[in-house]
Amino acid sequence: MGLGIGLVGLPNVGKSTTFNALTKAQNAESANYPFCTIEPNVGMVSVPDERLTKLGDINSSQKVVPTTIEFVDIAGLVAGASKGEGLGNQFLGHIREVDAIVHVVRCFDDPNVVHVAAVVDPASDIEVIETELMLKDLEAVERRIDRTQKAAKGGDKKIKEELAFYERLLAYLSEGQPVRLFEVTDVESPWLKSLFLLSAKPVLYAANVGEDDLDKGNAYVDQVRAIAKEEGAGVVLVSAELEAQIAELEEDEKGLFLEEMGMDASGLDRLIRAAYDLLGLITFFTSGPKETRAWTIAEGTKGPGAAGQIHTDFERGFIRAETIAYTDFVEKGGESGARDAGVMRSEGKEYVVADGDVILFRFNV
Repeated sequence: MGLGIGLVGLPNVGKSTTFNALTKAQNAESANYPFCTIEPNVGMVSVPDERLTKLGDINSSQKVVPTTIEFVDIAGLVAGASKGEGLGNQFLGHIREVDAIVHVVRCFDDPNVVHVAAVVDPASDIEVIETELMLKDLEAVERRIDRTQKAAKGGDKKIKEELAFYERLLAYLSEGQPVRLFEVTDVESPWLKSLFLLSAKPVLYAANVGEDDLDKGNAYVDQVRAIAKEEGAGVVLVSAELEAQIAELEEDEKGLFLEEMGMDASGLDRLIRAAYDLLGLITFFTSGPKETRAWTIAEGTKGPGAAGQIHTDFERGFIRAETIAYTDFVEKGGESGARDAGVMRSEGKEYVVADGDVILFRFNV
């Protein structure tokens, strides 16, 4: 679907180390000094999903293809970024291009890793990033107000309503509130989207902790959780250094390592899954002897739109979707068993695809 997640944070919080582990490509330089990353690194990351393997086993599929999500490692921001400090304008522009943000926050002590503010303070770190995003948004809204004020002189009622909306938004931002928490009506939503504001993007916090704090966290993590709770945001604990080690292991070694650590999934697997959910995405499957594949769609997508993810011809010529719920597919041992048991459904154009649906599309060429 071309959706991207941006990794943001202050310099030296573990963003590039996390990105390297995510992509397993080690193509994002990681070093112990600020502004190591200048141009954003981009990597496509497989979304972990045990259902995919199960479906492939049932059908003895020759290929099993996971769905993916794009992660972007954006250079560390500093106070004053909105005014150009630390190449801030360039970095903020990179954030504008992603769909959601994973805010990596340092939650560990290590005298050997330099902190840009010389002290570990997650609440302060988060505030710095949020402030810079909102300051940049204030500039954008002020420019829009100036332009709309000129247009409103003609007396058009609709334009005056739009101007009132921008003025209300400006007041909200001026109070230090991110736009993602700003309530809008259906009428106002297009006006908001047209601004492409940075603080409007949904946020997930990744608390980067030491290995010993992965289970329950620490006092730093408590700060992050308190802030996330106020916003209704999520928090995932990761240990970037540990994940970098795990990323070097073979798959069978990885499973044994996680078992020894008492972990059912790596922190990065949880992060990827949480980021996927943050975008409001779900997965449906196609499965047969040749291939079992996971496909990404937005929650609420109807049958023809889901078919279009496979090929545009499928959407144009959509007839129906032969659909089996994942649990039914597994319980009945595959398509044939599901059909015989009467749990295979024929769904039309108005059917809203559910997460986990296994679908065979019928269409006209």
